[in-house]
Amino acid sequence: MTSPTTLQSVPALGTHPASGSNPSRAETREQLARASYDLLVIGGGILGISTAWHAAQSGLRVALVDAGDFAGATSSASSKLLHGGLRYLQTGAVKLVAENHFERRAVSRQVAPHLANPLTFYLPVYKGGPHSAAKLGAGVFAYSALSAFGDGVGHLLSPSKAAQDVPELRTDNLKAVAVYGDDQMNDARMALMTVRAAVDAGAVVLNHAEVTGLRTTRGRVTGAELKDRLTGEEFGVNARLVLNATGPWVDHLRRMEDPHAAPSIRLSKGAHLVLKRTAPWKAALATPIDKYRITFALPWEDMLLLGTTDEVYEGDPADVSVTESDISQILDEAAFSVRDQQLQRDLITYSFAGLRVLPGGPGDTAKAKRETVVTEGPGGMLSVAGGKWTTFRHIGRTVLKKLEELPGRPLGDDFEPVSELPKRLPLPGVANPRAVEHRLLVDRPAPGPRMGADTARHLATHYGSLSFDIARMANEHPELAERVHPDAPEIWAQVVWARDQEWAETADDVLRRRTTLTIRGLATDEVRAKVRDVLDGKQ
Repeated sequence: MTSPTTLQSVPALGTHPASGSNPSRAETREQLARASYDLLVIGGGILGISTAWHAAQSGLRVALVDAGDFAGATSSASSKLLHGGLRYLQTGAVKLVAENHFERRAVSRQVAPHLANPLTFYLPVYKGGPHSAAKLGAGVFAYSALSAFGDGVGHLLSPSKAAQDVPELRTDNLKAVAVYGDDQMNDARMALMTVRAAVDAGAVVLNHAEVTGLRTTRGRVTGAELKDRLTGEEFGVNARLVLNATGPWVDHLRRMEDPHAAPSIRLSKGAHLVLKRTAPWKAALATPIDKYRITFALPWEDMLLLGTTDEVYEGDPADVSVTESDISQILDEAAFSVRDQQLQRDLITYSFAGLRVLPGGPGDTAKAKRETVVTEGPGGMLSVAGGKWTTFRHIGRTVLKKLEELPGRPLGDDFEPVSELPKRLPLPGVANPRAVEHRLLVDRPAPGPRMGADTARHLATHYGSLSFDIARMANEHPELAERVHPDAPEIWAQVVWARDQEWAETADDVLRRRTTLTIRGLATDEVRAKVRDVLDGKQ
């Protein structure tokens, strides 16, 4: 356990910058204001990040800004899944499921095997439930066939065998369990690694930079006025083309271009709960609630993730939150298949809510397709919103292709077309996480502190081969090898790394999105204060 004396020494960590640190905010602001860009992407969710990554790969001069943190809203509030979309089979969307599986496999096997992990899903079939065992059995077989049986063959399992893998599974009236495979991730970590990939390809990025107005030249949108929300500094960015990728705020920015712009999207709120686990889970539960909706119980980050809700949201996107009604609904729906002892409220460590961006129009949000909405304003600003996490690379390529084909070719011709870009370019740190974990435990310098097995596993599955740089810092500065909280795997070297290599500016940036301390319920006042001290120590 970390002692109070050690914690009191942590502010000195600010004197240990990570090697090859990113430019300071002031340097980045100056670079953004001085240069002229081919593409300015407004919005640092995964859609904007992926587009910036692919555009930078193509040789375009790219700038990316966000009013909050990268992946600070919906992109870090998902169900943490890379999946083919089993429910889409009900609507006959076979081609869509196959395409989703292709992207899922590419990400989990070639692009980011260090950030994704396979997860077995059990679909319990209860007496009186919305689907029969035969229907679900056929469904999971077809689902696995569309994935070329890369995750095994979808099949039915006996309740007793399923209960061995998921001890908290409710077995009353349980007739059978359908089995299939998908993948899981930490969405915030995946997004941050994609930001890093965009920067490695040449993009210039700045978070906590709010757009206060659009720049125009002869009626065309040619940049944006910005304000650094941390310093109050005002500056501007010039660009040949501006892409509005602000997610739930997409119509807000469209109205900056055209005050009379009609709504292009509608919003659906998805809430989740994170709980401490009362038993080990070797599989996830996907329990049908009705014909179209499924509730998940997912082992994730040593915790249990429950959700999600799906209801129309019409308020300010900045105000989205988990309500008492959401908590009750999630727990009540989880109770269909999860035992009561796992659903006690005192086990809840964190809750979060995100907003799905759906095409505008009538209809039940639960049945709506997760389509990408693209609109062009009178000033030439392109707005894009929607989609789903699994296909983030495909969406980035699709948007870039759309930009290439715009009338008048505002981006010019001096860049690599998207069709020529590498099809499976890996994200930074790509490596076999088991091999990384083994090396972290075995290749320890003699005088250095011994790394915990949970810390080695955590580093390997959140940073890949970049873990070795973090471990090197911990070996050179033993205080950086101390745990941030005794009950979490994270060490202080990760906080310095987040500050210097991953654009972390606030305690929430570190605790909620670059580490798992917040979701574990361990972001105490003391921890937050020490993290702020480290952030303030940036040179």
